[in-house]
Amino acid sequence: MNKKLEFFFDFGSPATYLAWTQLPELASRTGAEIIWRPMLLGGVFQATGNSSPATVQAKGNYTRKDFQRYAQRYGVTLNHNPYFPINTLQLMRGATAFLGTDDFDRYLKAIFTAIWVDEQDMNQPEVVGKVLAKAGFDPTAVLQRISDPQVKEQLKVTTTEAVDRGVFGAPTFFVNDEMFFGQDRLEFVEAALTR
Repeated sequence: MNKKLEFFFDFGSPATYLAWTQLPELASRTGAEIIWRPMLLGGVFQATGNSSPATVQAKGNYTRKDFQRYAQRYGVTLNHNPYFPINTLQLMRGATAFLGTDDFDRYLKAIFTAIWVDEQDMNQPEVVGKVLAKAGFDPTAVLQRISDPQVKEQLKVTTTEAVDRGVFGAPTFFVNDEMFFGQDRLEFVEAALTR
């Protein structure tokens, strides 16, 4: 039976971006199937009383440096987005809308790259439209998809499920019922998948 790795994520988290860059190789090494679980991090924070490390200046400064250490270790680019924090509600609805489709990976790459590599202001609908168009999406069609009441409800359901299962931030992984928080726990995730 194939191992499954659940990945609860939100584009607005630089730690999530770092984890995302490593997941394909991790899945390949372990033979795990990634179960993508788009959630709304703001909703998780609200439900749990948690907040971004950026809300505490000293912690935010340290975290930014630590993320750069991991970016160097992983051999990926991570730029501090000057428009951070970004309201990801529409972006996460998009991830929910494309979940399970052939366009899902392309959508993830477009949004993660726009925020954490190209430093785009993804709070602005016109910027989002340009990013989507450049990635080969029809922005009007995407807007229609994310306006679907079922998509909106599914994002709420997944976010509620995340909170119910103990999630308090992003990224959060589950291997069976064992939870791992943070991109710096990938070695433990891999160990759990290879037991």
